Amino acid sequence: MAYDKTYDNLTLHTDKYQINMMYAHWKQGTMNGKAVFEIYFRKLPFGNGYAVFAGLERIVRYIQELRFGDEMIEFLRTQEEGYEEGFLEALREFRFTGNLWSVQEGDLVFPNEPLVRVEARIFEAQLIETALLNFMNYQTLIATKASRIKQVAPDDVLLEFGTRRAQEADAAVWGTRAAYLAGFHATSNVRAGMMFGIPVKGTHSHSWIQGHDSEEEAFRQYAEALPDQVTLLVDTYDTLKSGVPNAIRIAKLLESKGKRMQAIRLDSGDLAYLSKRAREMLDEAGLSYVKIIASNDLDENIIFNLKAQGAKIDIWGVGTQLITASDQPSLGGVYKLVAREKNGTYLPVIKISGNPEKVSNPGVKEVYRLINRRTRKAEADYIALTGEEDIRKGERIELFDPVHPYLRKTVEHYEAVPLLKSVFQNGELVYSMPSLDEIRNYHAEQLKLFWPEYLRKLNPEKYRVNFSRAAWNLKMELLQQYQQ
Repeated sequence: MAYDKTYDNLTLHTDKYQINMMYAHWKQGTMNGKAVFEIYFRKLPFGNGYAVFAGLERIVRYIQELRFGDEMIEFLRTQEEGYEEGFLEALREFRFTGNLWSVQEGDLVFPNEPLVRVEARIFEAQLIETALLNFMNYQTLIATKASRIKQVAPDDVLLEFGTRRAQEADAAVWGTRAAYLAGFHATSNVRAGMMFGIPVKGTHSHSWIQGHDSEEEAFRQYAEALPDQVTLLVDTYDTLKSGVPNAIRIAKLLESKGKRMQAIRLDSGDLAYLSKRAREMLDEAGLSYVKIIASNDLDENIIFNLKAQGAKIDIWGVGTQLITASDQPSLGGVYKLVAREKNGTYLPVIKISGNPEKVSNPGVKEVYRLINRRTRKAEADYIALTGEEDIRKGERIELFDPVHPYLRKTVEHYEAVPLLKSVFQNGELVYSMPSLDEIRNYHAEQLKLFWPEYLRKLNPEKYRVNFSRAAWNLKMELLQQYQQ
């Protein structure tokens, strides 16, 4: 089968019921009514104290390229619903003409606060739900996992090695990007390097060793081929009896030619013990400059424990556990209607559920990060309705927890930083997209706003996310209205 460029267009990257609802709105003449949706997640992943927002770049690209081409129209024409031709023609003219706000990639984010807000014709807002959640959920999950790993190895080099275990090609490259913005230093994926400007690193495989008559010969021939980039995998046969001694011989050979071996790599066995012995052997041979790379199903917990055992590892290659977020493979972000247009104004709406955590938060809202002017640390995130002025003016406000009312705090002398930035206005991109390195640096700066107690891996302190009185009262009013 020949490659079809239709596969590159993500306009139909949506759930069937979105198309059906678009059709129903078209049929009923309500397709141009405005609506406001918000994206948020309800629970932090991995038991972490924060999440790292990622996915905006792909969201922007997706929205800019939304087009129903001839092949897509023809495919929809074959569906069992029997869509009328007038609807298919409306799709042919489809463009995103709405407004979108988002937190910035690299921001630290928390449960139940709007991360993306969409204001558009219901015809448009309905279509994009699935794709936006797909991009945000996955990339935010991987960025958060990467940030956790960075927290336990803040001064070490971190390499993303997960492509072969990722859930397909797109997951590999966009997961790599998410890991890089959260603090990883390089990737093994060459395509991701080309797409995003991420440094690319690589060594050789066990098959390179197996394909030669001896381990030493394999090392020597590899060093001859790449004399300035020599990292040798030393565990194919016996790490300490042959791998490291043979690597030392090659390192000495390189020195005689005015070159230096970069590193050895451990990919199996007791990494704590092997790294300590290998370090001793290298140092005794006068090769203190040779680094030790470790891989083999690493994650933040294994790295934390290896460091506690005194492992002599300088560079960590993290693959499967990172790119698949294996201990929590989904974030659970949702896209909820919070207001709909009626008689020219927005009417707040609520979703009620038997599960209290699934009750939505009505009304169009802003999110502010309250920064203490004295400590320059974040005190809380504050969710307010868009028309509220006290927070914008820096007036004294009370933070209250409706679930635990005794947890009250009054804040003043703060800077209220709006987190939602305008990205699209009337369908036009108005946000200046930062480079990936700028996002990476921004994330590093954002981490400094938080006390370490919120960032620690185990049992982090819970960061406050509070609703304004007005936002909370609106929710209570609608609950009472619909439960009478």
